[in-house]
Amino acid sequence: MHRSWAEPWKIKMVEPITMTTRDERERAIHEAGFNTFLLRARDVYIDLLTDSGTSAMSDRQWSALMLGDESYAGAESFYKLVDAVRDVYGYEELIPTHQGRGAEHLLSQILIKPGDVVPGNMYFTTTRFHQEYAGGVFVDVIVDEAHDPSSDFPFKGNIDLGKLRAVVAEYGADRVPYVSFETNVNMAGGQPASMANLREVYDYCSAHGILVMLDATRALENAYFIQQREAGYGNRSIADILGEITSYSDGATVSSKKDNLVNIGGFLAVRDPEIARRARALLVAFEGLHTYGGMSGRDMEALAEGIREMTATDDHVRARVGQVEYLGRKLIDAGIPVVRPIGGHGVFLNAKEILDHLAQDHFPAQALAAAIYRDSGVRGMERGIVSAGRDPETGENRHPNLELVRLTIPRRVYTQSHMDVTAESVISVYEHRHEIDGLRFTYEPESLRFFQARFEEVAGG
Repeated sequence: MHRSWAEPWKIKMVEPITMTTRDERERAIHEAGFNTFLLRARDVYIDLLTDSGTSAMSDRQWSALMLGDESYAGAESFYKLVDAVRDVYGYEELIPTHQGRGAEHLLSQILIKPGDVVPGNMYFTTTRFHQEYAGGVFVDVIVDEAHDPSSDFPFKGNIDLGKLRAVVAEYGADRVPYVSFETNVNMAGGQPASMANLREVYDYCSAHGILVMLDATRALENAYFIQQREAGYGNRSIADILGEITSYSDGATVSSKKDNLVNIGGFLAVRDPEIARRARALLVAFEGLHTYGGMSGRDMEALAEGIREMTATDDHVRARVGQVEYLGRKLIDAGIPVVRPIGGHGVFLNAKEILDHLAQDHFPAQALAAAIYRDSGVRGMERGIVSAGRDPETGENRHPNLELVRLTIPRRVYTQSHMDVTAESVISVYEHRHEIDGLRFTYEPESLRFFQARFEEVAGG
């Protein structure tokens, strides 16, 4: 008999949310230029824009805030964070930053030279920006299955060793400062890499003198999928698997606003003291002193507690991914095209297939995200041609194979009933999908345009 499961926590405090009317949502989305990033939070009912910094902290984390040491230099809270990162992630050197992109900036500036090539398993927006800003060129070496939303391949986050070898053969190892290896690849739909692939990539790079730098932002979720899908790991703890993941790397950037269960913060962690020394020199200029970076003492206290809490038992991540799978299964059962297998942090709708009457240059994912908000007040976000940006050489739009709407589930925030409401809204929009018009820019920022771009509808687009 199938048995229901429940979250491994109980609610101690609630935050009221607004339930808006259709007319109110119509006004709000027009004022936002059909960009869900520009909606005011007060106009959103169920906010699935991102899982970044939107988690609910535990009672222990809130208590930890009161213990924050706000000393400008040498705060005890920093050393608690150092110990937590060493114990859980296994890196000796810690450079705290205000969030993940601060760590990406430091890493790119100290390791990338103009003309360098950075292979990675699918781009992420801010990561590629920092790599290009430092003068590098990102090259996608992810497996082909990652670009096929209907493929059930269990490890779509894997790096294709053949593609990686070809990059090194073409440019030379001396022009590859590091391989950028993201765990649970966001733009592919929250898809994991296998332990076998992590190990193989690390062995190859070590033999060629190339560093492997993880984006370990969602490494906890990747560890869960390895436990569930990869032979030999079913009886291993999530904490143990996470430690093995990071052992196949020379360092990592982490946005702590995801796995680590805090609302702000991040870090760069490395093994090489010389890389750490160079990073700290830039940290002082761009973020803050090396013992606080971009965080307050109380932020570091809550972060240290969150790092330990996320791996204290397997129950947390099992329930976290389980809620994502719950929503994904309801949509699959209703015939909604989504990225498969269901990923770790959100359900990704295949907007290219859902709105197959729209050309990609009329931004179907952006249009679909706006349509879902209009229907129910559920806020998701575009992950397609708008996010991909323009080719810096040609100035033309990049056309990724994946044109997706991401419904991202915050940790420990919403109930299964909220997932039911979300599923019903998506199903309703899908039933009226051919009534959705395309969009065109009315304002386009030069970079990272998905954050602030504005659009208008193109009738019949």
